[in-house]
Amino acid sequence: IWAPPASFSRAPCALLRAARLSAPPASKQGRGWPPCCTGDTTSTTVFIIPSTSIQVRVTQDLHFWPARWKEVFPVANGDRQSPIDIKTEETKYDPALPPISPNYDPTSAKIILNNGHSTGVEFDDTENKSVLRGGPLTGSYRLRQIHFHWGASDDIGSEHAVDGKKYAAELHVVHWNSDKYSTFVEAARQRDGLAVMAVFLKIGESNSQLKKITDRLDTIRAKGKQALFTNFDPSCLLPHSLDYWTYLGSLTVPPLLESVIWIILREPISVSSEQLTKFRSLLCTAEGEGACRMLRNYRPPQPLKGREVRRN
Repeated sequence: IWAPPASFSRAPCALLRAARLSAPPASKQGRGWPPCCTGDTTSTTVFIIPSTSIQVRVTQDLHFWPARWKEVFPVANGDRQSPIDIKTEETKYDPALPPISPNYDPTSAKIILNNGHSTGVEFDDTENKSVLRGGPLTGSYRLRQIHFHWGASDDIGSEHAVDGKKYAAELHVVHWNSDKYSTFVEAARQRDGLAVMAVFLKIGESNSQLKKITDRLDTIRAKGKQALFTNFDPSCLLPHSLDYWTYLGSLTVPPLLESVIWIILREPISVSSEQLTKFRSLLCTAEGEGACRMLRNYRPPQPLKGREVRRN
């Protein structure tokens, strides 16, 4: 999941500490140290720990090398961290799991943006216009945003793996429990607060529905850029089959809150190499800063630690 929304930064916060972490040696990059971008990584990124209202200021070194996150966020070694490698033979069939039921209103789409870690679309979540129900969920989960994860090449870029295999990219459709909580920020602090539907992207034919997004990436190339993006139904990016795996996990970027019910669709959608190249053209730096392409914005799989992965 991408970095917390801007609304986190409006909470009263105290500066915890500044962490100056140097990049790992090249020999370690790729072994749990996947740098998000190429270029200078000395600018500052701010993460928020909403459960304690503590603001943590860290360098982008920390942002881009997930193996370092545990030095500031001990929950990085928690019992329900994400993503994971799904071992299909070890998943449990649960006949009680109902189908998932996404119901999205295209008029709730607002903007497309580049937050320096990913790109995505944000939706109006002031009411239940766009919701996800069913599956492992109790009640309605309101759509907040969608975003993508990808790699430096076409053969690796997803966050989750299946039997050790990574896909070219991964789409996250992020929802929050609007039946129990008043805001996304409040829900993100609770163990049942968020529901993320993950969709794998597999190299193949150009995806005409994804083109609606990739055609706009040139307008938000730099960090902090955004543009109007209306009349968009994210269900157009879902595969034909909505069969899924599900498990209890976390955000995949700091603050790594263990508040996510993951729903991972088993059937991938297609993406062309040319479309992925457009994602890689995005920058994790703002205008006027040294150009730094967004190439590896995924976290490596985390230990399962006894958790059960169910399938419908």
